[in-house]
Amino acid sequence: MVMSKKWSTAIILVLLTALITACGSSSNKTTPSDNSGQQTETSAPKDGGNLIIGVGADPVILNPNYAGDRVSLTIDQSLYAPLFQVNNGKKTYYLADSLTASEDSMTYTLKLKSGLTWHDGQPLTADDVVFTINSILDEKQNSMFRGNLMIGGKPIEAKKIDDLTVEFKMPQAAPAFEATLVQLTPIPKHIFENEANIEKSTKNNTPVGSGPFKFKEYKTGEYVTLERFDNYFGGKPHLDSVTYRIAKDTNAANLALQNGELNINYVSPQDAPTIQGTGNFDLMPYSEGRLSYILINEKSDLGVLNKKEVRQALGYALNREELITAAYLSPEYADPAHSFLTPDTLFHTNDVATFDNDAAKAKELFQQAGVTKLRFVVKSGDKTQESIALYVQQKLKEVGVAVEIQSIDASALNSKVYGGTSTDFDLTVAGYIMGFDPDAYSILFTTDNSSNYSHYSNKQVDELFQKGAGEADAAKRGELYTQAQQLVAEDAAIYPIAYTKTIVAVDKRYGGVEEAVLKPVVIFEDLSKIYLK
Repeated sequence: MVMSKKWSTAIILVLLTALITACGSSSNKTTPSDNSGQQTETSAPKDGGNLIIGVGADPVILNPNYAGDRVSLTIDQSLYAPLFQVNNGKKTYYLADSLTASEDSMTYTLKLKSGLTWHDGQPLTADDVVFTINSILDEKQNSMFRGNLMIGGKPIEAKKIDDLTVEFKMPQAAPAFEATLVQLTPIPKHIFENEANIEKSTKNNTPVGSGPFKFKEYKTGEYVTLERFDNYFGGKPHLDSVTYRIAKDTNAANLALQNGELNINYVSPQDAPTIQGTGNFDLMPYSEGRLSYILINEKSDLGVLNKKEVRQALGYALNREELITAAYLSPEYADPAHSFLTPDTLFHTNDVATFDNDAAKAKELFQQAGVTKLRFVVKSGDKTQESIALYVQQKLKEVGVAVEIQSIDASALNSKVYGGTSTDFDLTVAGYIMGFDPDAYSILFTTDNSSNYSHYSNKQVDELFQKGAGEADAAKRGELYTQAQQLVAEDAAIYPIAYTKTIVAVDKRYGGVEEAVLKPVVIFEDLSKIYLK
């Protein structure tokens, strides 16, 4: 599950269930090689060729402001250019030329680059930015980002100054505004302005974006192909096309990688040695600011998972260190998690309540609630998820609870878990990347939010998120989010497993990897930089 949409977001929401997580060091450097895998001097960029990237499911939607799954966000990153991105505190402008705040931080002025166009040749202007913001604020459009643009119950105002300038007026102090704006991607007004429901619009099936590659073809269950956009503002991309090959089975994806049918794919810690052994790939481990956790469905028809004592019982039955070893092979690949915020997020603390490793207490609480059976759904072929489910099954059996494991493909899993209405499952493995500001996490843990897939509800937590979004004093804001972390942990709303790292395998025949920038959720920030050596 990716929640947050963009890593800076993040908000993946980004909900990241069907993700393959992984491990390792933080180095992102690559070693040039020729087609034989031998070390060579760096080759000059060459134009032409195709890049094939493996993805674990069909995209849910090709519209960046509604996408929350890893696959959709990955493809959307090439179709739609962002206004700007933030990496390690450094801002990189894309469609935007600048973003400045007034002295009182109540007004932000966005300047666009000149000469921007959509893939269909129409100009991209301030009208598109204002339209995008207003469509998100329109309650009828059901955008998951609407709450992030409401400050103290009042909406942010976006106003066109001229074709290249947009002014944003805050109803009150909004310290998270920049973190919100980095998640939002302009969509074309001339395409969507008459659509009553943008999320359900058939125009998303043939998207018109502004990114380095434009839509060419989508064959359900097989692939999505994009072709080079010659008028990309960042310069004509080197590659002719990019194909996202849908490989729902992890074993089949690994085989395709080894056979050269895929050029880029995520790999798990379990599979990394095999891929490395081919000599054809650089394995690039990096931190995504991602939390891996067990999602507890409070809407389950068992009727007891909405009681925190039952959710605490799950934690008591488990040992987090054992679970990390079972899932990720080594503590080197994952750091134990207690908070719902990730370490790269402002005001993160891991010093919160935990419920671990007390089998007697778990058994007592489960018996009091009459829980004898739980249903755990996982993505079929995902070794990490399967390992987690098997470990939970073993530990709960020891306290008198039978766990039925159901493996289903990624698309079915996304529909069941993130469709919002399923009551016939109790647990699943999930994850998210939300970015550097805690306000982004509000969509996951506030009552009745469409992205609150656990269906968790605590009015005090709702109030803390609301206050935090509008608190200008950093110290006071930190206190609010510390309280929110403590309450969510005490309620055992989720079972945090680890802050994980991810490994991506990249065919050594391709260059420009460092310039493209490894990016949480979407692999690369700008695929226009990738080339065949």
